[in-house]
Amino acid sequence: MNLSINTVLFGIYPYICLSVFLIGSLIRFDREQYTWRSQSSQLLRRRQLIWGSNLFHVGILLILVGHTGGLLTPVAVFEALGISHTAKQLTAIVIGGVAGVACMVGLLMLLHRRLSDPRILRTSSFADIAVLVILLVQLSLGLGSVFVSLDHLDGTEMVALMNWAQHIVTVRPDAAGFVTNVAPIFKIHLLLGMTIFLIFPFTRLVHILSAPIWYLGRRGYQIVRTRRGGA
Repeated sequence: MNLSINTVLFGIYPYICLSVFLIGSLIRFDREQYTWRSQSSQLLRRRQLIWGSNLFHVGILLILVGHTGGLLTPVAVFEALGISHTAKQLTAIVIGGVAGVACMVGLLMLLHRRLSDPRILRTSSFADIAVLVILLVQLSLGLGSVFVSLDHLDGTEMVALMNWAQHIVTVRPDAAGFVTNVAPIFKIHLLLGMTIFLIFPFTRLVHILSAPIWYLGRRGYQIVRTRRGGA
């Protein structure tokens, strides 16, 4: 990849995405709080929603925690703990692979449910479907990168990605240089991941920022009662 293009995509574009993510989310929360929700369609095909939603949310939460901890923890910390690059990468492959498969199954169930039921489809916006498709592509890239990682167990590319992420977050120069020579699938995965941050404030994904800590342990999604008597 041309060095100038590499600098724009991995040295400048990340800050554009993060700025839109932060500022856009704040503006939407301030001006459009009634749209700050997941827009649940629980009343339609509830069983498929429960299985798909739980698999998706458990998987995506594990992926987010793993990515955040794995990318932003300084290399020196792993070295001080005696964790080799190979051990860290194998751990990431196993845990990330299991979480990714669970998330993929849940996402496919949610996408099938939304597209196959005319009632749900009629209440779905273009953004609702587009987000699911984008997440599906991103998950496919992530799972595909597992096979690439298995051929590079020395951890060289993993360390390069860690250095890139840490330089971006701490606003240090030459972050793009760390990912110049990583495998194309990692570059595409990074670009699509940053794009998800870019579109985040304009989709139902914003509900993630206000999800309560007891989210996964809840018994139901929403309480719906029928009205008795007259109006």
